[in-house]
Amino acid sequence: MYFPTNYVWSMSVVATLNNGGLIDDVDKASRPVLKASEQGDDVGTELLYGSWQAVADRLLAAAEADEARGWRKGAADKYYRAALYTSQAERLQSPKWEGRKAAYQKSIDLLLKHVELGDVPLTTVDILYAGDDAPAGSALPGYFYRAPGAGPHPLIVMWNGLDSTKEMMYTSGFPQQLAARGISTLMMDPPGSGEALRMRDLRARYDTEVWAASTLDWIEEHAGSLGVDPGKVGLVGWSLGGYYVPRATAFEKRIALAVAWGANYDWAAVQEARRRREGENPVPHYWDHVYWVFGATDADDFLEKTKNMRLQGVVENITVPFLVTHGEGDRQIPVSYAHDEYEAAVGSPKRELRIFTQEEGGAEHIGLDNMPYVAEFTADWIAETFAELA
Repeated sequence: MYFPTNYVWSMSVVATLNNGGLIDDVDKASRPVLKASEQGDDVGTELLYGSWQAVADRLLAAAEADEARGWRKGAADKYYRAALYTSQAERLQSPKWEGRKAAYQKSIDLLLKHVELGDVPLTTVDILYAGDDAPAGSALPGYFYRAPGAGPHPLIVMWNGLDSTKEMMYTSGFPQQLAARGISTLMMDPPGSGEALRMRDLRARYDTEVWAASTLDWIEEHAGSLGVDPGKVGLVGWSLGGYYVPRATAFEKRIALAVAWGANYDWAAVQEARRRREGENPVPHYWDHVYWVFGATDADDFLEKTKNMRLQGVVENITVPFLVTHGEGDRQIPVSYAHDEYEAAVGSPKRELRIFTQEEGGAEHIGLDNMPYVAEFTADWIAETFAELA
């Protein structure tokens, strides 16, 4: 709790430090807004963005100087941190802030400079999205991270949650951990998140098998050029992705394995609890944010659009290996949901529940307090399970 009275802002500090941020940078960015943090989650978020951007812009200037001298590695590292800080600060802003789209685009541009100069095996992709609520020709954006070697490699499709982005999936280090185990990763912004929401106005929906089908069609079409095995495609979703993934896996039978990184077993009930001010919110300006994500006009419209976002009677239909991870101290999603979800997944031939404790770390929401530790376990489980499937 860098900000002692502000869980939401503190969560971004912890996520940044776990994703490659430097403690001196993060302290310089956060210390000027310590007083502002005492006014609650919503107040002062633009001030926070300005403070974090001052640090990011100093790094940007240093990166450009390195690049001018031909110091590609040093420049790539600085672009990475500038992208990370920009991304985390943008995540805390109000959907009504007029500078938000430009801030998000800046985070993309900085990250892609890191990719270019660091010779990172990452390419941008667009996947045609045939959702009946989207304009014709709509596409979902993603990053493909190729495992070393000729392949064909198993592939993990990774979905984020309510407020994270594909850029945060890359900076989590998880795709790199998978690549070290011979597994490629497709990081996607599904409808209602990241670039799909901010730049393409694609909104979330409860029936996630719709965009899963579009993604698997694309993978089958491009498997050869990607160097992946279309018969070994798994799904991983964190936070709200912990609802998206089990739902899709229950109905889309081309998926070989699934991981719920945070057991969002009854997200509809979580919304009712948040109306009663129970538990912590993931972002400031929470209700404005969820209305934006789902294209809702008010609370009644939002609750109507999300009333089916529960997995009771759904996870029973999962027929592939299924891992559920959760932190015992998760302040957003009750840990009891992880036990409920595991017990309900009776059709899975290999189901596993992993609860991370306070003592070992990874006990907070999606293990943000020790994300590399949680990610390592998850990557090993995936590698083990793909090998068993072979």
